[in-house]
Amino acid sequence: MLNQIRIILVGTTHTGNIGSVARAMKTMGLSELYLVAPKELPDGQAYALSAGASDILAHAKVFDTLQHAISDCALVIGSSARSRTLSWPMLEPRECGVKAVLEAEKQPVALVFGRESSGLTNEELQLCNYHVCIPANPEYSSLNLAMAVQIVTYEVRMAWLQQMSQQQAAVPTVDEVAYPSSEQMSNFYQHLEQTLNDTGFIIKQHPGVVMTKLKRLFTRARPEDAEYNILRGILTSVQRYGRKTQGEKE
Repeated sequence: MLNQIRIILVGTTHTGNIGSVARAMKTMGLSELYLVAPKELPDGQAYALSAGASDILAHAKVFDTLQHAISDCALVIGSSARSRTLSWPMLEPRECGVKAVLEAEKQPVALVFGRESSGLTNEELQLCNYHVCIPANPEYSSLNLAMAVQIVTYEVRMAWLQQMSQQQAAVPTVDEVAYPSSEQMSNFYQHLEQTLNDTGFIIKQHPGVVMTKLKRLFTRARPEDAEYNILRGILTSVQRYGRKTQGEKE
C-alpha cells in the first residue's frame, strides 16, 4: 500500500534537502520519490544527508512538470499555507494521512511539496484535489522541506498502521468508489473550456477567473468515474448540438 504513495518535490533548490527528504521517507516506510524540475539532481551531498536512504535517491524519478508526475494519480494533495484569495479543500496532516492510505489501496496517490523559498505556484496548487496545511506555531511557523515531509509521512504511517490493525480485525474500511485520474480531469477541463468557448459563455479575450472557479467547484465535488463519464457525455452532446444548429443556419 505504501508503495502506491509517492512524495513529489517540485523545483527543489538544494540537493541536501532531497537527501534529507529521502531519509524522512524511509523512516516511515515510503520509497517512491518523484522530482519535478529540480535545480540539480541528487549529488554527493544528497547521498550523505540521506543517511542510508540512498536506494530511494537512486530510484527517484525525474519529470519536467508536475502535471506529468501526477498523470496517473486519482488523489493529489499539495502542501500549502492557507490562502485567503483562493480557498481550496483543506486537510490537516492527520486527515491527509488517513485519506492517502485509504485511497492507496486502489490507485496511486501523490503528496506534493513545493520550493524551499516559495512553495507551489497557484497553477500547481490547482492541480491538487486537496491542500494540506501543517498547523505550526503562528508566531514561528518556519518548517524546512524535510521537516514538512517528515510530519506528513509520519501521519501516513500512523494511518497505515491503523489500517493494518483494522484489516486484521476484519473491519471493512475500503470504499470501492473509483475516481478519474489527474490526466483525465485535465482532459475534462480542456473539454469544458472548449465547450464554454464554443457556446460563447467564455469570451476568449476576457477569460477572467471562470475556469479557475469551475476547477475549484469540480475539485470540491470530486466526481466519481461514472459521474466523470456523464459530464464528458454532456459536453460532447452540447458540442454536437451546436454543430448541428450551425449547419442548419448555413
